[in-house]
Amino acid sequence: MAQRLRLSGDHDTYLDFRYLSCALGELSYEHYRHSDNLVDRLNLPNMQYSAGCKVAVYAQAVRGLTTLEPDPEKQLKYLDFIDIYAALDDNERAEYQRDYPDEAQTMSRFAERFHEKGMQQGMQQGKHQGEALILERQLRLKFGTLPDEVRCRIEQADERTLLEWSERILTASRLDEILH
Repeated sequence: MAQRLRLSGDHDTYLDFRYLSCALGELSYEHYRHSDNLVDRLNLPNMQYSAGCKVAVYAQAVRGLTTLEPDPEKQLKYLDFIDIYAALDDNERAEYQRDYPDEAQTMSRFAERFHEKGMQQGMQQGKHQGEALILERQLRLKFGTLPDEVRCRIEQADERTLLEWSERILTASRLDEILH
């Protein structure tokens, strides 16, 4: 197994470091299932365990995540990691929900809350993009083709600025009167 990464060109080395490595599939889940190390707990599904323990392995990984990682955004990201590598089928998910109802409910509420937050952020971003597109179209209709720098300023402007510029279109006779 490689233990060094080196990126270089003909004359210079850009990246050169040594790292520790291990074959996760050769490590025993039993040895790490109560570890206080978050990386160990997140990787439980990648370790060696008996076939009938898959749901318990998943539960220990999730329990480790919720107890060892305080940041909710990281929890969500790491939960995806656990889900991907555990790869529970529908029957195993049902078993998890039945055997670990508190954890399943907590993670479900947690995921729903962040899904809603993501939806709100997406809607806000879509609204902002729509406002920018409308302003750009209005400017094109009034002044013709817009320079790249103007389009760039519109894309980077906040909502308040876009609103101000949109109002100035009504009275401005030149493009620079709007974007000052």
